[in-house]
Amino acid sequence: MDAIIRSTNSLGKGILHPSMGDTKFSLNRFPPSPDTSFFIQHYWVIQWDLRGQAPYCQTVIAHPNVNLVVEKETTRIYGVSSATSSHLLKDQGWVVGVKFKPGGFYPFWNAPVSHLTDQSLGIEEVFGLDSLSLEGEVLQQYHHIEQAAHRVDTFFRDRLPERDPNVELVSEIVYGIRDDRTIRQVNDAARMSGLHQRTLQRLFDRYVGVSPKWVILRYRLHEAAERMHQDEANDWTALSLDLGYYDQSHFIRDFKSIVGLSPEEYIRARKV
Repeated sequence: MDAIIRSTNSLGKGILHPSMGDTKFSLNRFPPSPDTSFFIQHYWVIQWDLRGQAPYCQTVIAHPNVNLVVEKETTRIYGVSSATSSHLLKDQGWVVGVKFKPGGFYPFWNAPVSHLTDQSLGIEEVFGLDSLSLEGEVLQQYHHIEQAAHRVDTFFRDRLPERDPNVELVSEIVYGIRDDRTIRQVNDAARMSGLHQRTLQRLFDRYVGVSPKWVILRYRLHEAAERMHQDEANDWTALSLDLGYYDQSHFIRDFKSIVGLSPEEYIRARKV
């Protein structure tokens, strides 16, 4: 796997105020092996050293993905977060994560992923083993993060379920929503996928854990936050229409309901 792994320090979409986080922690991502790539989008490693500094709280607008997080004594599988999630970093530490493809966790669990939304599971509830042995093997690799990602990949290669064709279908639809800004409504996503709206909604409930409407809104808010970070959002009416909203009031309402700040407040906070 070492020959396949590539890393990057780009924080990417969904991480709020990324320029502030850049100075507080590092984020590296590694692709899965060919065997696990049907189910897993990538592995990620976050490291920080804030000894002698104040703790730092990082807020994230979640993606429509289930994650396994390997962390000392708190290794768990996390469903999609319907709102933002905040993570307090202090002292020195690191975590290793698995970002499943949209729908990619379902074959391991065989239960509607919507049951896991805003919830978490211990890995023993899914894989029938204590998390401490995996934690120990992974977290001893602090100075060899490629090996940590490799160990987690091995864990899943040893436990691969049968490939479910709906995983590939759901992933393609979600990535299509992410990449095609003309998809602004659920009927747009249904037309793109060739599925009836109700079929699409049932598929997302079982495999993704959130609705197609949620996914569309979330990716548009990711884009809005990124534009604000890059100082490309000065006209709220134009931005709202570009993102598929009928007016700026609905965009501002949705942004504040998820982020907890209005767009103006978010920009001011970035400049502090």
